[in-house]
Amino acid sequence: MVLQELVEELGGSLVQGDPEWMVDGVNSCEKAGAFDVAFADSDSAVAAALGSNAGVVVLKPGRAKEYPHGKCIVESDDPKLWFAKAAQLAKKRTHVAGIAHSAVVAPDAKVDQGVLVGPCAVVGTHARIGDGTIIGAGAVIGENVTIGMHCHIYPRVVIYPGAILGDRVIVQAGAVLGADGFGYVRDSASGAYTQFPQQGTLVIEDDVEIGANSTIDRGALEETRIRRGTKIDNLVHVGHNCDIGENVILVALTGISGSSTVGKGAVLAGQVGIGDHVHVGPGVILGGQAGVFSGKTISNEGQRPGTVMFGTPARPLKQVLREQALLRKLTEAARRGDKSEETGNGETTA
Repeated sequence: MVLQELVEELGGSLVQGDPEWMVDGVNSCEKAGAFDVAFADSDSAVAAALGSNAGVVVLKPGRAKEYPHGKCIVESDDPKLWFAKAAQLAKKRTHVAGIAHSAVVAPDAKVDQGVLVGPCAVVGTHARIGDGTIIGAGAVIGENVTIGMHCHIYPRVVIYPGAILGDRVIVQAGAVLGADGFGYVRDSASGAYTQFPQQGTLVIEDDVEIGANSTIDRGALEETRIRRGTKIDNLVHVGHNCDIGENVILVALTGISGSSTVGKGAVLAGQVGIGDHVHVGPGVILGGQAGVFSGKTISNEGQRPGTVMFGTPARPLKQVLREQALLRKLTEAARRGDKSEETGNGETTA
């Protein structure tokens, strides 16, 4: 696409260069070519970006006194975000729609003309797949599943019956969506477990991205919902009846137990553990390996914006550091006391 189209779509100002300059993609300063975009979001990066072979450089206004001749310059208040969005626009997928010979598509499934169904994929009865969607090789789309437009379902994804995906949803390889939740009722007399009905639904809203080998369970009697714009890393598990808010970040190895909610804009870092019936408030940041006990509510009320909760039970990072410092002092004091007792026991008097 041409540079002027990017500027019109993303904003910013083209302060130097040809608006008809072709843009094929984005790249780092070291690897960028004449038809790539590079960016600089700090003073230290400006020289490298302007000295690179990139045909287009995006940077903050006023970061350079002069620009090299022949290079296209875009000024933006957030060059990194402009760069990221330009990457998405420049690499818009082009695929040849059609159904592979080895794919199995139910006769009553509704597959729009612009859909690609890859080799050995399975599309179940009464499934609906919207225009521009790609179903990768070996993926299994269950009966009554609805997938919106311009989604990308990578190879070996399994979507259980009845799940609903919105538009522009990306599901990486090996993810499993809509499996039964882990819910059982114990017979107190025999000790045997009977599964509680897992017959609810799973709803994935628009612009959600789900990482490789992540799993999201369907609701038990109602629904599990992942709201618009949320990004889920690899190897994340979301249990049944959970409600994950808009624009939430769930980083790898995070586990969220059933019937929990996560508020809009929250960030859960790697290996965070959430008990059942937990409520994580909007904008809360949980640092790596933080834990929240079952039934608890954690919010950032009374905390400064951007406060990171840490540890188990999760609490402000500054508090955790103070506790660790105090524990270290107590440990050192106890060690000195032990040495003093040993010295005292060995002394003799005349």
